[in-house]
Amino acid sequence: MSKSRDHAGVVVPPPLFYLVPFLIGVLLHRIAPSDRIPDAIAPPARVLGAALVLSGVSLGAGAILTFRRHRTTILPAHRPTTIIVSGGPYRFTRNPMYIGLALLYLGIPLFAGITWPYALLPLAILAIDRLVIPREERYLEGKFGEEYRRYKTLVRRWL
Repeated sequence: MSKSRDHAGVVVPPPLFYLVPFLIGVLLHRIAPSDRIPDAIAPPARVLGAALVLSGVSLGAGAILTFRRHRTTILPAHRPTTIIVSGGPYRFTRNPMYIGLALLYLGIPLFAGITWPYALLPLAILAIDRLVIPREERYLEGKFGEEYRRYKTLVRRWL
């Protein structure tokens, strides 16, 4: 792998694949706000939403801290990866940051009592699954070969 191309080559920063549909959902809520969560289930929905947000932040932070401890980039789309990280949350999923973002995406509208963003969540996950992860996996397999292929057999892509 040449030094000038030692990255996954993902053009759009992956968090934007979650942020843009989420913001469109919020905009749709502002335009047509009739999609509120019913008052009868709002308090438990807020608690669940807060738990999902906390889980997403915890998972994402754990993934970032694990990368920092191993002194490798959290941005393999644009910078060289120096090691296959298989500890911390990477023992359970190859993509804890993307799962953390999905949990945030699920939790915030639940906490806020709106539902429009949920209509667009499948697009965000599909974009990550089809446009981002395959590029990252090709890059990691090309760079680390058998070590990464072995890791892929031991740890699921999502959960």
